[in-house]
Amino acid sequence: MTGVRKSLLLSLLDSYLGLVLHLVSTVIISRLLTPAEVGVFAIAVVFSALASTFRDFGVAEYLIQERELTTDKIRAAFALNIIVSWTMALLLFSGSFAAARFYREDGVGEVMRILSMSFVLVPFGAVTHAWFRRELNYQPIVICNLLSSVAAFVVAVTLAYQGFGYLSLAWSTFSGIVVVVLATAYFRPRDFPIWPGLKGIGAAFQFGKFASLIYIFAQLGKGAPELIIGRASGPADVGIFSRANGLVEVFQRAVIRPVMSVVMPYFAKVDRGRGKVSRAYTSSVSMVTVVGWPFLAVMAILAFPAIRLIYGDQWLAAVPLAKVLCLACAIELLFLPSREALLACGEARRASLLQVQIVVPQLLGLMLVFPFGLMGAAWGLVAAAMVGLLLSQWHLRGLGVTSRRLIRACFPSAALALTCAVPLFMLAQLMPPDESNYLIWGLGGGAFAAVIWLLGLWLMGHPLWLEIVKTAARWLPPSASAG
Repeated sequence: MTGVRKSLLLSLLDSYLGLVLHLVSTVIISRLLTPAEVGVFAIAVVFSALASTFRDFGVAEYLIQERELTTDKIRAAFALNIIVSWTMALLLFSGSFAAARFYREDGVGEVMRILSMSFVLVPFGAVTHAWFRRELNYQPIVICNLLSSVAAFVVAVTLAYQGFGYLSLAWSTFSGIVVVVLATAYFRPRDFPIWPGLKGIGAAFQFGKFASLIYIFAQLGKGAPELIIGRASGPADVGIFSRANGLVEVFQRAVIRPVMSVVMPYFAKVDRGRGKVSRAYTSSVSMVTVVGWPFLAVMAILAFPAIRLIYGDQWLAAVPLAKVLCLACAIELLFLPSREALLACGEARRASLLQVQIVVPQLLGLMLVFPFGLMGAAWGLVAAAMVGLLLSQWHLRGLGVTSRRLIRACFPSAALALTCAVPLFMLAQLMPPDESNYLIWGLGGGAFAAVIWLLGLWLMGHPLWLEIVKTAARWLPPSASAG
């Protein structure tokens, strides 16, 4: 468990460093770019993300879950990654012209063509990155991602100030990928295979065709708002919706990404050791919700001051949407690791079926944007999350994950969320957040909720509090920790 704990801490450090740069960059760029410019980039990046998901083709997951990993299997995974990634680069570049015509916006095509160039480079770092994750060696990952985030930050802010508009975000993304590939190559072990090979590529392909479907449909569900809203309402509404979702994105970058980066290797390690994945699953959901539910509940109450502080007054139309999207995310946390649990146990076919079943309700829910506007789409995602929860529980029965066990594991999370949110909610009825007090609400409300959250963890004796104490004991001097 020590290795998992260290990996999670390093993954959290990686995410928090990137989050700080992301927030600073967002604060600056949101005041330099218009909603329409942000919307153009958001539409284009969905196509890139979909191609990127297919590009990976489940290679990382194949290397992580493989019980006996050999040099030939690593070479085969590398070869498969090159073939698929370069194919996606060509398709993204050629498809950029049709996408620009469909959305009646040349900028969508420009951004897609810039992002397509990175697909040629990615395979030369992706396999090594997957190896680090399999070995739960997150130190080189933290360094590589930090260098990438710094490069992307510098390029985005510099070009935005010089008036490059949405292209500043495109070149920022490209530069970040270039840096992370170069840095990963530097940290590659000396005995790690350098050249691709075809021996064993069939096994990698068989696993990848199911695993890739999982993440393709997951990315489709994530990017569907931009694709559907962009066609129905235009880039400006896409920008508003993306900023509403930005508050949820803060939580995802701070907690979800680092946790999910470790979750599958952890599940796979438990499965290889013939342990109970069901226990690991409910423990993971408990840890995620005890952070996520209080955060999302408080963020829904503080949506106005948060958006006003981070994005500026031109984005205030996103406030009511953000409140609803926080609810949708809170429901999704209950089945967040379901695909990874199935994959780690070798259930790639079942995991891909689950992902397809989750995405279909999301697409149908988003279609409500046509008769009911952006708010209809937001509530559609809440309904889709409820359907996804029911479907996930049905598929997880084979792993021993019952609804009763899941509810019992998340009961402390619900109690802590109410403890943090109820006082702020009651105060907001007496003194609603507005232009005159958003600074006090944003800073004071957040600090108050953080103190209540830590106090609640301590009073409940929650396992996360014990992890916080252990981590603090490692970082504090011996005299301080003893006192």
